[in-house]
Amino acid sequence: MTVQQYIAKNFVRGLRSSALAVSLLALSACTTLTSSKIAVSTTGDNPAPVVVTQGTDDASIGGREHPRIIAAYGGVYSDRQAEIMVARIVGRLLAAADQPNAQFQVTILDTSEVNAFALPGGYIYVTRGILALASDTSELAAVLAHEIAHVTLRHARARTDRTRTTEIVDRVITGVFGGDTSTDATASRTRQSMAAFGQQQELEADREGIKYAGKAGYDPQAAARFLSVMSRFATFSAGSGNNQEGFLSSHPSTPARIQKAIETASAMFGQNTAGEVDRDGYLASISGLTFGDSPAQGSIIGRRFINPGAKFTFTVPQGYTLQSAQSAVVGVAGDGEAVRFDSADVQANVSLTDYLKSGWIAGLKADSVTSKTVNGMEMASGLAQTDQWFFRVAVMRLNGQVYRFIFAAKADSARFAQGATATVESFRPTTSSDMAAIRKVAVTIVTARAGDTADSLAKRMAALSRGTELFYIINDLYPGDPVVPGEKYKLVALQ
Repeated sequence: MTVQQYIAKNFVRGLRSSALAVSLLALSACTTLTSSKIAVSTTGDNPAPVVVTQGTDDASIGGREHPRIIAAYGGVYSDRQAEIMVARIVGRLLAAADQPNAQFQVTILDTSEVNAFALPGGYIYVTRGILALASDTSELAAVLAHEIAHVTLRHARARTDRTRTTEIVDRVITGVFGGDTSTDATASRTRQSMAAFGQQQELEADREGIKYAGKAGYDPQAAARFLSVMSRFATFSAGSGNNQEGFLSSHPSTPARIQKAIETASAMFGQNTAGEVDRDGYLASISGLTFGDSPAQGSIIGRRFINPGAKFTFTVPQGYTLQSAQSAVVGVAGDGEAVRFDSADVQANVSLTDYLKSGWIAGLKADSVTSKTVNGMEMASGLAQTDQWFFRVAVMRLNGQVYRFIFAAKADSARFAQGATATVESFRPTTSSDMAAIRKVAVTIVTARAGDTADSLAKRMAALSRGTELFYIINDLYPGDPVVPGEKYKLVALQ
C-alpha cells in the first residue's frame, strides 16, 4: 500500500472526531424566512443545546441526527441572501408537492463538497459547494425537489432503518486506529449513511422531483442539465485527487440517468416547455459565497495552517502538501510520509499521557510516552508501530481543547523525527499577523462585455490551480464557446 493509498483509506476517512467542527461553530435556533413552515439554520453567538430524542417517529429521528450532521459537515454556513433564496424555493416546491403545511428545516452546510440529502422529519441539507456549482434558480430547485421527493416517498426513513442495523455490526475500526467507535464511527457512519439510497429510489426521486419543480413553475429540464454539470465536476475532482463523497457518489450522473431525466421532463411538461430559470437572481444570491475550504474552519497558506476560530497555527516540514479533510488537516510528502492533525474531546481531569495510552491508537509503545511543555502548552508524545508503518504521535491542550498530530512513515529516521518535532513545536496561538495572512476565496459575478469569450473569462481564474478548467465547469461552458454580452458569469477569486 502506498502512502497516498494509506492517506485515502485511513487518514482522510479515518478518525473523524467532530469536536473540532463543533468547537468552531456556535449554532442557534432556526430563523423562519417565509410564511410557510420552513426554517433555515443559521449561525449565532451561543451554542445550541444538544438535541437528544429517543423516539422512533420521523421527527425524533431527524432531531437526533441533525446536530451530528452539522458537526460532521463543518457546521452551518450563514449567508442571508442564500438562506432567503433557498427558503423561497422550498416554499414553492412544497406547495407543488401538495405539502404546503409541512414543516421543513433547510440547512446550508459549510463545506465545499457537492452534496444534498434529506433526513426523516423534514430535514433537508444542501452544501455551499452545490450552491457554487449551480448556475440558476431552476437547477437548485431541481436538487431541492429531488431531496423533498426522498422525504415524501419515505426513502429517508427506510435508509435510517437500514443504518441502525448496520451500526450493530460496524464495531471494528480497521487501520492504525484502535476500536474507538465513539470518535471514529459516529462521524464516519453518519456521512456514509447519506449514500445509502438504492438506484430505484434515486430514479423515483428524480421523477417526483422533476414533477414538483415543473409544477412549481421552474424549468423541468434543469435536473438533466445539472446532472450533466455534476458529472463534469466529478471528473474534475477525481483528476485533482479530491475525494468527493456524498452527492457525486450517491447520485451518480450517468448518461442513461441524464437521458431519463430529459425524457421524464418532456413527457410531463412537453418538449418545448420553458419554465422559470432566473439566472440573474440566482447569481446575485450567491455573489460572495465562500468557495473551497472555509476560513472559519482554517486556512492553508503554503505549509502553514491557520485556524482563526480556535486561534492556533502550525507549520509542516518542507516537502509536505497540506489539504483539508473534513474534521482534520492532512499533509503528504512525496517521499512516503504523511501527517494528520485533528482534535478530540478529552476531559480536563485526564492527563495527556493517560489519554495517549488509552487505546485510541494501535501499536503504541507505552514506554515511549513522555510529556513536556511546548509554547506554554501541556504536550505528550509517543511512538507507535504496525506491520507496515511507523508513527510519531503528539497531543497537546490549548484553551481546554485537545489537538493531535499523527506522523506516519514506512520507517523511522532522524529526518522524519526532526520534521515531526519541528511541526509539533510550531503549534502555537495565533497573532494578529497570522490572522492578517488569511485570504478568502469566493464566488464573484461578472458581466460579459462585447468581445469577451469563454476563453478570455476563463483566463481571469488562471491564478488558481486548474482555475481555467474550473471556470468552464461552474459556468456550464466549454473552451471556444461564445458568451453573451450583458449576461452574468461566475468567477472564483481571492478576496
